Amino acid sequence: MADAFDLVVIGAGPGGYVAAIRASQLGLATAIVERENLGGICLNWGCIPTKALLKTGEVYEQLGHLEDYGLSAKDRAYDFGKLVARSRAIAKQLSGGVAFLMRKHKITVLDGVARLEKADGAPKVVVKLKDGGERTLTAKSVILASGARARTFPDIGLEPDGQRVWTYREAMVPSDCPKSLLVVGSGAIGIEFASFYRALGAEVTVIEALPRILPVEDEEVSAAAQKAFEKRKIAFRVGAKVTRLTKTGAGVALELEAGGKTERLEAERAIVAVGIAANVENLGLEALGVKLDRGHVAADAHGATNVPGLYAIGDVAGAPWLAHKAMHEGVHCVEHIAGFPSSGLTAPIPGCTYSTPQIASVGLTEAQAKAGGREVKVGRFPFRANGKAIASGETDGFVKTVFDAATGALLGAHLIGGEVTEMVQGFALAITMEATEEDLIATVFPHPTMSEAMHEASLDAYGRALHI
Repeated sequence: MADAFDLVVIGAGPGGYVAAIRASQLGLATAIVERENLGGICLNWGCIPTKALLKTGEVYEQLGHLEDYGLSAKDRAYDFGKLVARSRAIAKQLSGGVAFLMRKHKITVLDGVARLEKADGAPKVVVKLKDGGERTLTAKSVILASGARARTFPDIGLEPDGQRVWTYREAMVPSDCPKSLLVVGSGAIGIEFASFYRALGAEVTVIEALPRILPVEDEEVSAAAQKAFEKRKIAFRVGAKVTRLTKTGAGVALELEAGGKTERLEAERAIVAVGIAANVENLGLEALGVKLDRGHVAADAHGATNVPGLYAIGDVAGAPWLAHKAMHEGVHCVEHIAGFPSSGLTAPIPGCTYSTPQIASVGLTEAQAKAGGREVKVGRFPFRANGKAIASGETDGFVKTVFDAATGALLGAHLIGGEVTEMVQGFALAITMEATEEDLIATVFPHPTMSEAMHEASLDAYGRALHI
């Protein structure tokens, strides 16, 4: 006999577990199915443990510049095993925290692999349990939050082997730090690992098929980022297509094509960081007739698929592949299921890259705004003119704002510099609340803070900057 619930969630990553919590808050009897670890990729292999590694790398790199602060120390060193162990311990702690939240909200957790089957109303969920046997769940609604995984290209050798060729998972738990590293892909994941391993002293080269690194970012930010990374001695090959990876006696070799020429690069290890693939296999989607769009589950603004009672959120439902987007979608989807009136998902989604320096953005780039037929006013303010940044020794980078010239609406903001990932939310809130230049100019920013650059960049767009 099947177990009956109001809602079954497949996948306990950020989107799934947050959806389950919100459903419980609304009084829905909820079950969640997870095949690996509570918290999904984000808490266990992505967002959080990578930030632990990046912080370690940042601290270690800063120790090499103590003289800049009038300090000195001897025998700078690291224990690679311990820094990896710290990252894994943090992941375990947070996964345990999700387990606590499931108990707190009385959510039924099933450890196993889910498969959808046709039923009257929403599909039923058959779970192959880790401990053996099966359990069948029925529900009024089912949310698919199965996430995604790193894309690989086995036909040209870009496939992880756990030793010389890595995806983000293998790159987080190696036995030692390689002396040299090739990173294929210059999106956030590739750049973050390049930044981390360079901080520990590895020779790093990043390969990007497109004409510039961080291609989703504003062009000025991309250019400034590459210059800052090259200052840290990270090398780049842009506009270069990888045609083959082969194993060598010492590691790996990549064959590239760029500008009609071929090139061969060698290193101890390679990281494949070229996009993601949605986890849509072995879920029974084909038998149900679930519509896919470029490999992802097609869903409307409320997460509803073409199959009655079945919803999809997070990475499995398409870009942007970000944990905070998945969480936002999870809450929205559940509230829609519960009958809350809503017009859809309209809030801007910030993007962050936790490298050194950090990169953050929200809304339209200058090029996107102009391509959409907007006349814009653009402001910029460099951190080299910001008192807190100077005192902190973090003067690289700037804040850029893009306003609609006709209405004064803030269309986008783009930041590069120290801790800008903690600042971008101010701009995200401003766009969500439909703020204009008058609102931002009238806002009092505390002094001394690096956030003052946000104010100055807004002032600069209208010829009113005070400190440049």
